[in-house]
Amino acid sequence: MKKKQDSVKPDNYQATAMRVSRISIAVNVGLSIFKLVAGILAHSGAMISDAIHSASDVLSTVGVMVGVHLAGKKSDLEHPYGHERMESIVSILLAVFLAAVGIGIGWSGLQDILSGEYNSLPVPGILAAAAAILSIVVKEWMYWFTRAAAKRINSPALMADAWHHRSDSLSSIGAFLGIMGARLGFPILDPLVSVIICLFILKAAYDIFMAAVNQMVDHSCDPKLESQIRESVMATDGVQAVDMLHTRMFGPRIYVDVEIAVDGNLLLKDAHQIAENVHDKLEQSFREIKHCMVHVNPA
Repeated sequence: MKKKQDSVKPDNYQATAMRVSRISIAVNVGLSIFKLVAGILAHSGAMISDAIHSASDVLSTVGVMVGVHLAGKKSDLEHPYGHERMESIVSILLAVFLAAVGIGIGWSGLQDILSGEYNSLPVPGILAAAAAILSIVVKEWMYWFTRAAAKRINSPALMADAWHHRSDSLSSIGAFLGIMGARLGFPILDPLVSVIICLFILKAAYDIFMAAVNQMVDHSCDPKLESQIRESVMATDGVQAVDMLHTRMFGPRIYVDVEIAVDGNLLLKDAHQIAENVHDKLEQSFREIKHCMVHVNPA
């Protein structure tokens, strides 16, 4: 016996993602302009590069907005299971973009180290250091702000964008260390820190990429969550056992297939009611569940 119902995302899902994205774009545009002016006035190549990095984040945020919009579309004849996987596709693209940014930062730093060009660069002014500090504070705040929203609405694309903010924060840390190193007579710190930051960014890109891929290939959900689902089913009146429980990721949502054992002497309508109770309980208790199917076996 099966029960089918297509649950939808929370009403505030798209509104929350769009609001966070608009704030992100506004902050990145303002911060990019400020860092670019500070880099030019203070003769800091590191700060100018950091400004370009912040400007590139605007493109990633636009990608998030497009992905969230597409993922929020209702099911149709061509896509009867919905469009949630569009977010996973956007997350994969953002992970590739993040990796490219990291490689670019690391490669530039490595080239400067090997060529020795860092010794011939002009000493940057204190304004560049102040801009770097401001960027670190603002971008770190944007990381936690975006991350909290992503976890609240379970959005992988928004989480990927949060890591773009973190990568910008790390880039600004490298710029600050490079600027202060140059002012203290250690200009090699700038390219050296860039190489180290590259490794952190690549690790974040890899984690985002693998999480999105798992959502695309019907990977089972987190074992802890699956255990909670099983416990919830067993706690339902009339359920004597869970014969089978399968879960699979569909973008950020979860499909659940469960077989329960009930008293074999029950009337059909009574067994059906137990299945409905299990179905409704799971979809109401776990916001991650997009769809639940319940099959009844005689104990």
